[in-house]
Amino acid sequence: MTASRAYVAIGANLGDARATVRQAMDDLAALPGTRVGARSSLYRSAPVDALGPDFINAVVELETELDPTALLVELQRLESGAGRERPYRNAPRTLDLDLLRHGEVVMDTAVLTLPHPRMGERAFVLVPLAEIAPEQVTPAQLAQVADQRIERL
Repeated sequence: MTASRAYVAIGANLGDARATVRQAMDDLAALPGTRVGARSSLYRSAPVDALGPDFINAVVELETELDPTALLVELQRLESGAGRERPYRNAPRTLDLDLLRHGEVVMDTAVLTLPHPRMGERAFVLVPLAEIAPEQVTPAQLAQVADQRIERL
């Protein structure tokens, strides 16, 4: 199988969020048939549509042989392993892994929508994504989220 380029957003705002995000980057590199091509800096951002402490965020580029659904299953396994609970929508979290893009795949199923439907609304996704893959983000998209607080660490 040929590898596809995928982008995954990483976020955490409970516990040692910096360490959790760094560990998630390493865990993603250890997935079967997968390697990390690029890692963004870490960023601090205010929660969007949520309560709780600031988030630590990053985006990684993967080269993966996993298809989108198999990759999603692995991301959810890593979230569970980090103690992720889902008591309510947008609850604070120990680890959040969002599949943003998987090659040129466009899909909308009950379990996965690609590209990620809300990535263009979130500075905590667009700013780190633009750092490692500027061709994936337009100036207009960045302008739309310019009012959202985000700080490179």
